[in-house]
Amino acid sequence: MKNNKMYEADDKMISLIADNYNILQSLGRFGINLGFGDKTVREVCEDQGVDTYTFLAVVNFSINGYRDFDDGGRFSIPTLLHYLKASHEYYLNFQLPSIRKELEDALDENDNLARLIMKLYDEYAHEIRKHMQYEEKTVFPYVDGLLEGRVSDDYDIETFSKHHGQIDVKLKELKNIIIKYLPSDIKHNNQLTATLYDIYNNEEWLGNHSQVEENIFIPAIRKLEHKYKQNDVSAKISKMISRNHDSSESLSDREKDVIVSLVQGMTNKEIADHLCISINTVITHRRNIARKLQIHSPAGLTIYAIVNNLVDISAVKL
Repeated sequence: MKNNKMYEADDKMISLIADNYNILQSLGRFGINLGFGDKTVREVCEDQGVDTYTFLAVVNFSINGYRDFDDGGRFSIPTLLHYLKASHEYYLNFQLPSIRKELEDALDENDNLARLIMKLYDEYAHEIRKHMQYEEKTVFPYVDGLLEGRVSDDYDIETFSKHHGQIDVKLKELKNIIIKYLPSDIKHNNQLTATLYDIYNNEEWLGNHSQVEENIFIPAIRKLEHKYKQNDVSAKISKMISRNHDSSESLSDREKDVIVSLVQGMTNKEIADHLCISINTVITHRRNIARKLQIHSPAGLTIYAIVNNLVDISAVKL
């Protein structure tokens, strides 16, 4: 039964667990160990290297569906990644094999319907494994790259979001078949009922896991992408400015004289006469200037000359 309380950083961790014992599983996936005494949520999280805000956001969302987060940008992506990766580890390597073993023990292997049920479960387990392995091989490494400042042009979290669909259809089908059609005189009826109860819990857990990804993880990665893409644009602009600045230093004095003359509206012949050089030399200087600065238009050269203090803007005919 859900508790409607919104848990805060100063609440005692033991109280949170006493109110919601199913949170015990989440503690391990965050990397929180038991034995924390009467410490608060904040104290336990800080002691064990878990971001308190992210922990409480996931817990309150899981318990009460609470979504009114202060700021999605406050989520700790490493904490979320640790939680999701550990969830996959728990589900693939413990939960799926455990339920399969329970079904094997509860069903008669010689019964055709029992064999079909096992086949349906194996198909479900295969789909879940395929879905989670995709996240581990594609989504999580992509996010790790973002955290290291690498922005991909070939993938984004929106691609994952569009394909983040329902993956527990076969589990519901399995559950309904057991309830509706399995004979009532099965030898291990109590064991099968207990297994069915675990399947219901399994379905609830998987739904919550999916909702955490949809409502917390994906929005947090969208914000991270936006941040790094903005930074990437700024870096490219800075690099371009720096490149132009470096280019200005590599210009010869004569090339700078040619730029000033061009900005003043002189023709190639007038520049040649003004600087006492040949027209062919002027043309060569202009080619070198365009190559070094990657600027080819008179307007672009005028802006360059003003920004780099080669001419005063008051002396330029706009």
